[in-house]
Order: sequence, then structure tokens, then C-alpha cells
Amino acid sequence: MNIILDELLDNRDLGYKDFHKRLIPTIDEDTLIGVRSPIAQAIAKKYANTDTGYAFLNSLPHKYYDENIVHAFMLGKLKCDTDTLKGFVSDFLPYVDNWAVCDGLCAHLKNLFKSKDDIYPFVLDCIKSDKAYTVRFGLVCLLNYYIDSLYIDRILEIAKSIKSDEYYINMALAWLISFCVIKEYDKALVLLEGYYLDKWVHNKSIQKSIESYRISDDKKQHLKSLRIK
Repeated sequence: MNIILDELLDNRDLGYKDFHKRLIPTIDEDTLIGVRSPIAQAIAKKYANTDTGYAFLNSLPHKYYDENIVHAFMLGKLKCDTDTLKGFVSDFLPYVDNWAVCDGLCAHLKNLFKSKDDIYPFVLDCIKSDKAYTVRFGLVCLLNYYIDSLYIDRILEIAKSIKSDEYYINMALAWLISFCVIKEYDKALVLLEGYYLDKWVHNKSIQKSIESYRISDDKKQHLKSLRIK
């Protein structure tokens, strides 16, 4: 018996399912139960670090999107060493097939990135993957944990190197660059003024940057002038 799946099914919200499926157009509707995030969080917290939780983490692949969300949340609540946690993340990534699980996983791995220098090679390996959402995972981890004066040059070099036809990779890349502009404007500006990026990523990076209230009006005007027509 899958106790966690039973709890998810008991908390099905069909109205939320209809709303949520529009947010994640790439997933099969039949794999969406419709469990609200606070409930999924509570289930993850309830079973993390228990025998039931570890059995669930080792029962890949899951059938439902909602199970994957609980899996992602649960990984963020594990009390284990860095190598063990990295192993669980590595095992899970091949089954991440949408932006919501991917980004939710990144956001909940604060414990993993307490030693961000040690885990950086793992992030680079993810970015080199041939799986779109593993690449996105690496990019979003850079966004969440690495944009600072020590890592900015490396991040911008990575941004230059990525050429992809995958929308969800390119969207993550533009999102990453926009945060670089917000936090490390002078260095990130060189990337945009040099026109190193594909047109769509370049323009989307500028769009996301100028949407931020943390960018001054004069900087926004300059960024607008860099758009590729």
C-alpha cells in the first residue's frame, strides 16, 4: 500500500486540478491529482526521515505529478549528509519532466547548498545533461544560490555557452540572466552589450530585467536600447 499516494488521493481538489493543469501544459492531465501545495508540503513534512518516506523516495518512478511534488518537497526536508542528499537528487532528476517540479526541487534544497562550493561541480554536470529539465535544474540552482561577486563571471560564461531549442531551458536561462542584471548589473551588462546570446534569450532576459523594481529607470532605458529587432 502506498500510504502517501492514498493521502494525496484523499486530498484531491478537482477545481484546483483544472486550474493547475493550465499552469503546466506539458504534463498529462491523467497524472494530475489536484493537491494544493500546502497540503503536499504537509505530507512531505509528515513522512520525511521516516521509513515510509524513504520507501517512497526509493519507489521511482511515480505515476502522478503530485507524487513528484511531494518527492521534491521531501528531499528538502531530509536530515542526512550532503553526499546522501546529492544521491537522492541524482536519482530523482531523470524523472523530473516539468518546470514546476524542477523549480520546486531547486527552491527546497537549501540544505544541499550550505556547501555550495562543494556542490558546484554537480550543478555543472546537470547543466551539461542531455535532459532538458536536468539542465533547467542546474540553471535555476545557479539563480537561487550562486549569483554573487565570486560566481558571476562563471555564470556569465555558462550563459554564453548554452544554445538550445528547448523552451524551458531558454526560459530558465533568461530568468537567470535577468537576476544577474539585477544583482551584478555592470558585469551582466557586458553579456548583453556583446550580443552573445540567441535572439530570443537575449530579448527575454532584457524583458525580465526591466520588469524588476530593483532596476532604475535610466538602466531600464539602456536595456531597452539593447533589444534585438
